[in-house]
Amino acid sequence: MEAHEEKQNQFATGNIFKLVLKLSIPAITAQLINALYNIVDRMYIGRMEGVGAAALTGVGVSMPIIMIISAFAALIGMGGAPLTSIRLGAGKREEAESILGNCMALLVAVGLVLTAVFLLFKRPMLLAFGASENTLPYADSYLTIYLLGTLFVQTSLGMNAFINSQGFAGTGMVTVLIGAVLNIILDPIFIFGLGMGVQGAALATILSQAVSAVWVIAFLCSKKTILKIRRPNLKLWTPHSGQVLALGMAPFIMQSTESLVQIAFNSNLQLYGNDLYVGAMTILSSVMQVLLMPLMGFTQGAQPIIGYNYGAGNAHRVKKAVGYSVGLCMVYAVAMWLAIRLAPTVFTGIFTSDPALTETAVGAMNIFFFSMFIMGAQCAFQNAFIALGKAKVSIFLALLRKVILLIPLIYILPHFFGTDGIFTAEPVADFLAAVTTITAFLTQFGKIRREMDETRLQFARKEAAD
Repeated sequence: MEAHEEKQNQFATGNIFKLVLKLSIPAITAQLINALYNIVDRMYIGRMEGVGAAALTGVGVSMPIIMIISAFAALIGMGGAPLTSIRLGAGKREEAESILGNCMALLVAVGLVLTAVFLLFKRPMLLAFGASENTLPYADSYLTIYLLGTLFVQTSLGMNAFINSQGFAGTGMVTVLIGAVLNIILDPIFIFGLGMGVQGAALATILSQAVSAVWVIAFLCSKKTILKIRRPNLKLWTPHSGQVLALGMAPFIMQSTESLVQIAFNSNLQLYGNDLYVGAMTILSSVMQVLLMPLMGFTQGAQPIIGYNYGAGNAHRVKKAVGYSVGLCMVYAVAMWLAIRLAPTVFTGIFTSDPALTETAVGAMNIFFFSMFIMGAQCAFQNAFIALGKAKVSIFLALLRKVILLIPLIYILPHFFGTDGIFTAEPVADFLAAVTTITAFLTQFGKIRREMDETRLQFARKEAAD
């Protein structure tokens, strides 16, 4: 118990910058490792002899469904985890454990429903997402196997958020490290050794996720964790469920609308271009996924510090944690923007050696990532709203970038600029969303500070009464 109290006290009294780095570095490592689940698949698939380009495009077409599955894990895991941090800061441990158990039950139920629904409707959905006669067989084969592991994906991704929210960033990193290493080992064995092709890639992924899921549950049932999964708390609906789903709606929108974005990109690139442009988009989305991982890691590292101190009413520490998160995210985003501008072929070369696909992807990359430099601030401020439990504003900001701005631009701009217009939609939406997010946080923080001042006053009154 003393070790648990020490870990919570570090949120209240420890050096903020050191804490953010301490929690961010394992979180960044975990995010990058987590990206390997799909990235490694694509690296191997893209090099399948004779069919690599078509197979890679087919897997890219299946990505919207995979993103939706991850989005539901975020809806529950990232909706519940910040609430447990806030409850711990307020000294309400039993309430935090109730939220944990409720989220575990929801993840299992959602995982089973998603498996059944997507298996039933996968082929018409893949055709709607931009699959062609050449790429549909690969998309169908990959997705059929992947869907059988939906429950493992929900559990490992969703429940790992609760490990990180308690400050066990190293353990959260190990969760994805175990699965990723296993995935890297199994991929070449199944794809090439056993001749399973894209089905082998999917099988390697779900087996790896299954091992990660077992690890997560074992830790959250052990004596090492502050919050433990307890049987009485495994309920599908509790008084906290609405709050969990409301707060989780922002990360859910951010991830689920990514699938809508991919549908919009793929269908329009097929309409105005061909399979080559859809393949290039698969590469761009893969690079974007990898580049965003460290940004998410920095914000995840700051999240438990922000949430705990918000619950405790400590405005000064909340402000410092947000500030360090923004600064780290901005430095990283600018560095990555420069790297893409100076050496785009380094990024495309990870996924393909096909000359035509490389040329198309490099040209698109210079357009697609033009506003990367400002995304650091947007990511940090948007996730700060989530850490503070501000559901309404975080939902609006999540909708703004992709639904309100990006998707309409994907359909409007190609009428004027062809395929270049499709890729241009991304930097325009990124810039406008970033400016709005920064402005929203700066105008809202005064109100948030007053809420924390009231919380501290309540604590003081309670201590005086005791």
